[in-house]
Amino acid sequence: MSEPVTYEVIDGVAWLTINRPAARNALSAVVREGLWEGTRRFNDDADARVLVLTGAGDKAFCAGGDLKEMAQNALTVPPPDFAPQFGRNIEVAKPTIAAVNGVAFAGGFLLAQQCDLVVAAEHATFAITEVKVGRGAPWAAPLSWLVPARIALQILLTGDAISAHRAQEVGLVNEVVPAAQLHERTQELAGRIAANAPLSVLAAKRTAYLSAQHRLDEAYALAERIWEPVYLSEDAQEGPRAFQEKRAPVWKGR
Repeated sequence: MSEPVTYEVIDGVAWLTINRPAARNALSAVVREGLWEGTRRFNDDADARVLVLTGAGDKAFCAGGDLKEMAQNALTVPPPDFAPQFGRNIEVAKPTIAAVNGVAFAGGFLLAQQCDLVVAAEHATFAITEVKVGRGAPWAAPLSWLVPARIALQILLTGDAISAHRAQEVGLVNEVVPAAQLHERTQELAGRIAANAPLSVLAAKRTAYLSAQHRLDEAYALAERIWEPVYLSEDAQEGPRAFQEKRAPVWKGR
């Protein structure tokens, strides 16, 4: 039997793939366990600088929780570790990208939302469908930081799906590409990030989230502390030196 979640590193980019296309990559217990294992593996993987999360096939990124399994188990309130939520129940310092290859509903929306960037195939759709099945979406709390509040309310209150192009219009998606180009374009984007100075990349990600968590004056003060070690690093000297010498920089991450 094939693995329910696979992990592969290509040129510094780790691809974490939900491999359950016949079930629309739904979040069964074994899939959730695989996502936890893959996320921890990425955190510990010195050869991987960017994580891409995607689903197998061309129908679904992830259709959400496995409703049949939920019914069998009479699931009520999901435990805090039900599935990895980047930045909430597991810290992921390195950048993450969702490559959305089809429906991203409910828990699938969660997984895409928690990634730093989203690249979507043209046929992809997004929805928080919990109101249609009587379930909950406490994980959607950051949504009104990512998109305008009225858009967030419409997504949450109706449970209706929005297209990839609409998701891009409201700021939920960074790029929309033809389905056949999704892997290539996402790898290209991730590769551009992976090629940058690693300390600067880590600091840039932390800085981007400060204003969601702190007042502006506090965010500035914290950003100064985040970036000081970067300024003092060997890489901060290597970048200008490489530019002057007309060569590619050799990053050491220190």
